[in-house]
Amino acid sequence: MATFLERIFKLSENNTNIKTEVVAGITTFMTMAYIIFVNPSIVKATGMPFQAVMIATAVSAAFATLCMAFLANYPFALAPGMGLNAYFTYTVVLGMGLSWQEALGAVFISGVVFLLLTLTKVRETIINAMPNTLKSAVSAGIGLFIAFIGMQNAGVVVDHGATLVTLGDLTDPSAILAIVGIIITGLLMAKEVKGSILWGIIIITIFAIPLGVAEMPQKIFEVPTLSSWSPVLFKADIAGAWGKGILTIIFAFLFVDLFDTAGTLVGVSQQAGFLDEDGNLPKVERALLADSVGTIAGSMMGTPTVTTYVESASGVAQGGRTGLTGVVISLCFLLSIFFTPVIAIVPAAATAPALIIVGSLMLRNAVHIEWENIAESLPAFVTIIAMPFTYSIATGISLGFILYPIVKLFHGEGKDVHWVVYLLGALFILKYIFLGGA
Repeated sequence: MATFLERIFKLSENNTNIKTEVVAGITTFMTMAYIIFVNPSIVKATGMPFQAVMIATAVSAAFATLCMAFLANYPFALAPGMGLNAYFTYTVVLGMGLSWQEALGAVFISGVVFLLLTLTKVRETIINAMPNTLKSAVSAGIGLFIAFIGMQNAGVVVDHGATLVTLGDLTDPSAILAIVGIIITGLLMAKEVKGSILWGIIIITIFAIPLGVAEMPQKIFEVPTLSSWSPVLFKADIAGAWGKGILTIIFAFLFVDLFDTAGTLVGVSQQAGFLDEDGNLPKVERALLADSVGTIAGSMMGTPTVTTYVESASGVAQGGRTGLTGVVISLCFLLSIFFTPVIAIVPAAATAPALIIVGSLMLRNAVHIEWENIAESLPAFVTIIAMPFTYSIATGISLGFILYPIVKLFHGEGKDVHWVVYLLGALFILKYIFLGGA
């Protein structure tokens, strides 16, 4: 078995081993397992059955992540995208009046367009045209973004009517557990304990039970049935979606997924050391192919757009370097269908420290930015702060693409900017003029 895995995933060549990849896979799964419950809880407002969407979420995540593992041999996890599921629910279905079947049809169409853009290398060209300073900024920005998500999940940061955000109640058990989790995980990492992030999640989950933040499961094992999944399986109404004149909807799906995926791939790849000397990601076309196929298959399974997850950084931080990490993640998603009662007890307070610590690791990439050069530092800074401030990776990237060529041009360095960056900057300006922040 070890020889087979070595031949398929090239473990030695990537300076990793089976144990490290397994720990990395479990860690990534633990930090993103929330999607199994959060995705159906969001889209159920469309009328889609919770149990059916939960199964669809786990299966589509497993399938897409396996595609990434075997097509690109990267440790990236994919699942129905947060933000995209909210757009699917509140804008497309509840706002525009499409049925959820037609909305799934729109997701399918956007996936096909993605596939065509991938096969024609348009998406690859866009990602490789990104200036190195923006790639570093994207990685750092994602770090702040996921740390902010972790702080919110823990209740350390809460909303405020006057200042938008403020400090939460630090006497709340969830906040206390998260703070303790950061300390414990940090100490384990300082001692170079393998799987420290995963151990931190497990320890805090155990602590959470007597504090009432997590509950002991009523049962361990639950066998799903096909009838539980069938209400959403193969229910995408492609013809109905096409007949509604949904160009704007498809563009929104394309825009968010393209640049969320681009940002995640670049940011996590830089963290893992996958980028070559020119700052490009080898085999990026295979990674994008997995993303496209995952979206098409996910729409048929009954979920909104599937995308690459920033939580992949948690597994990378644990040493995950190959598709074997993805195989482990996929197996965990498939097993989760049978062990949902156990997985459900892991509280946000246990996974929040992982997101915060991984965010701090990703922020290190900001040192690669030429801060003394305003033409490089200003677009990078806007990219970094826009992600947590607007709660969108895609928005941070778009503002960076708009500002970078403008500042470089007036700084006398316009000839150093790739023509694709000029084109995208202009398209983003038009997008904000005619579509606003949608």
